[in-house]
Amino acid sequence: MAVQPLDKRSEWIRSAVPRANPGIRLVCCPYAGASASAYNALSAALPDDVEALSVQYPGRPGSRGEPPVKDVGALADRIAEEVRPWLDRPVAVFGHSFGSVVAFEVTRRLEAAGAAPRQLIVSGRRSPSDGLGSHTPRDDQEIIAELKELGGIPPRFFEKEKFLEPILTVVKNDYHANSTYLAPEKASVGCPISFLFADADPYLTGGGEQGWERHTSAGFRIRRFSGGHFFLNEKVAEVAEEIADILRNEPH
Repeated sequence: MAVQPLDKRSEWIRSAVPRANPGIRLVCCPYAGASASAYNALSAALPDDVEALSVQYPGRPGSRGEPPVKDVGALADRIAEEVRPWLDRPVAVFGHSFGSVVAFEVTRRLEAAGAAPRQLIVSGRRSPSDGLGSHTPRDDQEIIAELKELGGIPPRFFEKEKFLEPILTVVKNDYHANSTYLAPEKASVGCPISFLFADADPYLTGGGEQGWERHTSAGFRIRRFSGGHFFLNEKVAEVAEEIADILRNEPH
């Protein structure tokens, strides 16, 4: 199912499953190398009163005109601006992996603009003030090996150069943005944060799941899943159910 720009108001904000009368909109920030369509299945699994708005970062195949953005802050600035037409309803923000720190910065900008999200939901990455350590591939071959191991990209895209080259371009851009981003320890949001993680995620070995708590002045909630880094693709129904529960209830 193709993801079309919602009402053609923005090439950046897309909806795979528009809702006629949503009670809340969930702004979804993709992980490194992904496009808005990465959240198609999750969008469909959410309840009818939750409309998922997936961000289409620039520079992706199918995007027009704009180059990739190599800085998380600059990317968040633009997303916060592009999402303004959808702020007629309450919003929450979600991001996985690289998308989690993008979501954090988008939330900060929306709060500063007086359009505070009700919730920030993040997964698959250490906190904004925690560095990535050794989890940054150094060259194309290491990137390809990591992508294959993590399983976030369908295997067919590794088989032909015409598919692989544009993927590597955007992945390297996003890895640069992710690895050079580091928020101050006191940077925080005023809404509750919920952190979802998998027990076999290599990016969270040795802990790290509690780090997000210091970046909110409100409630904090943790939910553990079985699986690896891309558990949200393997457990779509469970993740959608958890997100729906978060949006219904304040973390405690």
